[in-house]
Amino acid sequence: MHIAILTFEGFNELDSMIALGILNRVKKPDWKVSIASPSEEVRSMNGVVVKAQATLEDAANADAVIVGSGRLTRQVVADASLLARIRLDPARQLLGAQCSGTLVLAKLGLLQDVPACTDSITKPWVEEAGVRTLDQPFVANGNLATAGGCLASQYLAAWMIARLEGVKAAREALQYVVPVGEKEIYIERAMKNIAPFIDATALA
Repeated sequence: MHIAILTFEGFNELDSMIALGILNRVKKPDWKVSIASPSEEVRSMNGVVVKAQATLEDAANADAVIVGSGRLTRQVVADASLLARIRLDPARQLLGAQCSGTLVLAKLGLLQDVPACTDSITKPWVEEAGVRTLDQPFVANGNLATAGGCLASQYLAAWMIARLEGVKAAREALQYVVPVGEKEIYIERAMKNIAPFIDATALA
């Protein structure tokens, strides 16, 4: 099982790294989570340099992909040669996008007739791309999920784990990271947000 987190120059650390941290709480021999980038290194919006673990091309063969956000996303979607390297297929992959990552999915034509979540800054650009936005932190339609707001990445990661390994695994992953003394509140809120978008068999 390979999950790729697309992470571009100027990326938002919270979006890519919260998802990375939660997803990596699943401890299985065949479970792999990678930062996939267009170059060997990318620098975050706050100057943190991260080495890529996979390429954009590798994401085409991943079981699941999250498109992270960043302050340069509009430049990413304006670069035709860069977009051409991103080959995603919701028919065979779970796809998620965080904040301005939703704009990437929109420009790839993957959100046609599908409402989506994004952050308040990116919202007008996503709507210009012909996608209706929702005033909520998370939504999923089949194999496509989007989240709005940096801390909503916990919902995106939990949804992905629940779809791939079941709700029990998603709860266990969140158990590691939510605040002490507030674990039940945080986990139940996360489950409430993703439950409507998970098959009944995964909820068992």
